[in-house]
Amino acid sequence: MTGSILAAPLAALALALSAAPPPPAPPAPAAPASPAAVALARQVQAYYQGTRDLTARFTQTYTYAGLGRRLVSTGTLEVKKPGRMRWDYATPSPKTIAVAGHRLVQYEPEEGQAVVDERFDATAMSAAVAFLLGRGDLLADFVPALGPGGALLLEPRVADPRVRSLALDVGPGGEVRATTVRDGAGNENRVELDGVRRNTGIPDGRFEVALPAGVRLLGR
Repeated sequence: MTGSILAAPLAALALALSAAPPPPAPPAPAAPASPAAVALARQVQAYYQGTRDLTARFTQTYTYAGLGRRLVSTGTLEVKKPGRMRWDYATPSPKTIAVAGHRLVQYEPEEGQAVVDERFDATAMSAAVAFLLGRGDLLADFVPALGPGGALLLEPRVADPRVRSLALDVGPGGEVRATTVRDGAGNENRVELDGVRRNTGIPDGRFEVALPAGVRLLGR
């Protein structure tokens, strides 16, 4: 695709939302996780299973493997069950990624271009994103461990190039304050959340992106 719509940080998010690759052979059994790590994973799972909707500001720091370069983006995140998610980037330039059921829209207003997928399979989201919607099972998808500062470290039970490892900074109630995803190429995508508001009744219409006339649709 042309243009900047698939610049690395945005592409990383789109890839996390995309369908999983064919599964490889089953891995060798992992060592048993510590009881404390298992308990923390269950607390995070319970928090998001009890979340009907969520709004937060985010700061995304994308670190390119081997280049020693970082890109910092900011914006807002909105999530609502079932299967609705919207990321509005404000800096360094406005961009939107929105999922509503089977519709995925990536829109760059400054470039006047968008990608629309009307057959998006939300059930195939990477577990690194799906847990925000209360989907999946962290303990079924990952081997948990405790990291520095009490972070929850999660290693996929089945190899996935989108997620080599996932680290969650967890608050006292099980809420995730930051996620750090390292992919198979060694790139790191860290998203910090603040100003989180939960179960406020976000309207469904917030997840429908109306594209203005004249927008160039990529991939068609």
